[in-house]
Amino acid sequence: MGRTQHLTLLQTASCVLLSSLILAAQRGGPAVPPPKEIAAPEISGVIARGTRIQLVNGELRRTEGPVGMPDGGIVFTDANKLTRIDPKGTVSTLVAVSNDANGLGWDSKGRLVAAQRGEKNEKVGVLYPPEAVTTLADNVNGKPFSRLNDLVVAKSDRVYFTDENGVYFLPPGGKVTQIDDVIKNPNGVILSPDEKILYANDKDGEYVIAWDVRADGTVTNRRNFGKYKSLTIPGSKDPLLAEDNGADGMAMDKDGRLLIATNLGVEVFSPKGDHLGIIPAVWGGETFRLRKPQNLTFAGPDKKTLYMVGSGAVFTVQTLTQGVPGRGK
Repeated sequence: MGRTQHLTLLQTASCVLLSSLILAAQRGGPAVPPPKEIAAPEISGVIARGTRIQLVNGELRRTEGPVGMPDGGIVFTDANKLTRIDPKGTVSTLVAVSNDANGLGWDSKGRLVAAQRGEKNEKVGVLYPPEAVTTLADNVNGKPFSRLNDLVVAKSDRVYFTDENGVYFLPPGGKVTQIDDVIKNPNGVILSPDEKILYANDKDGEYVIAWDVRADGTVTNRRNFGKYKSLTIPGSKDPLLAEDNGADGMAMDKDGRLLIATNLGVEVFSPKGDHLGIIPAVWGGETFRLRKPQNLTFAGPDKKTLYMVGSGAVFTVQTLTQGVPGRGK
């Protein structure tokens, strides 16, 4: 290699490094790796004093949409595939190509239903097992979906799901109807244990939204349910805090407590909407590169392990409560 070529390579490398440093500075500095443990505060009926939040895996890519597996492990979306973690922590691939799946849920037939947002191929459909793969819905009133996000499958196989334009209802074998177009930035959805209340997150709002579910699966009585502690901070040096409140995925325990992934960690609400506490599964805030859970699910043999996924990491914490029996999430 000649001197000129050598200098050119050095200059190129310097430019790349400088660009990376500038970009990192603009984003608040280099990303901080996830901690192996985080202390959890006591939350009555949910977390015992002294419980530790444990890192299961911190070397994943895009972690979203977790749901419990029959063996007590979980499956979640990881880039454009579905990844499984068994109860011993072993990682494997369940579905090699997921059509950019996000939210997941099991139906009564043992099929894994996914909100899939592949380019020009957005749909709610079955991704697993392979012989059951099918499309359940790919439009609402003839219009394609836009950035499908989360979903929850009821015991009756009714599916409630979100995209960036609203909240939707899909009855078994029926057509999609939009049940809300007011929430500007909808995200996670979940049902109460008796499936008589539907909840949805509003990333640009102050409150979790709730509806009563009628016998036919449609909803009524839209209302503010509980107020987030996490709120958008305009002008923050941390881009996540400046963007929105981080209200993302949800989990429900057997007693009707609602758990929500936000910029503060996992916020816990009583069945009446009272704020009970926060599970602080967050890191990186000190460098203005906040990393946080994006979605949640109860799993384990007794459904007493809360899995929290997001920012390429998976954490668990042992709880005093447990997930809703007989339902994926």
